[in-house]
Amino acid sequence: MTWWYWLFLGLVLAGAEMMSPGGFYLLFFGIAALVVGALAGLGMVQVVWLEWLLFSILAIASLLLFRGPLVRMTKQTPTHVVDTMVGEIAVLLDDLPPGQMGKAELRGTTWGTRNDGLAPLAKGQRALVVKVDGLMLWVRSE
Repeated sequence: MTWWYWLFLGLVLAGAEMMSPGGFYLLFFGIAALVVGALAGLGMVQVVWLEWLLFSILAIASLLLFRGPLVRMTKQTPTHVVDTMVGEIAVLLDDLPPGQMGKAELRGTTWGTRNDGLAPLAKGQRALVVKVDGLMLWVRSE
């Protein structure tokens, strides 16, 4: 196989990896093909069976060694947007005596709300979110 076939194959496999939904499999085969193409182009590998053997060894070894760490590095941890609401202001949709539950609006969404303060809160009043427990906002007066 001529060296530029290997380079072309490597680019096609790397491009196919970008189009695939994920998993990082084709990338390592593409890199192995690029390495074999470069070695063949420089005249370091001239026998076809050795090119295929080197391609197989490089692809499988790099897949086994680097795929796991690469997947872990790119894995996104879910962000809990709800936790960032502490300290924001919610508008009450119900009257809330101390320790009682009602509804409030925050970020365009209606939330279950509990009055965490000692003072009663009136409908339409702005209240400070002091804690988020699941889908329940714990609020007190500003």
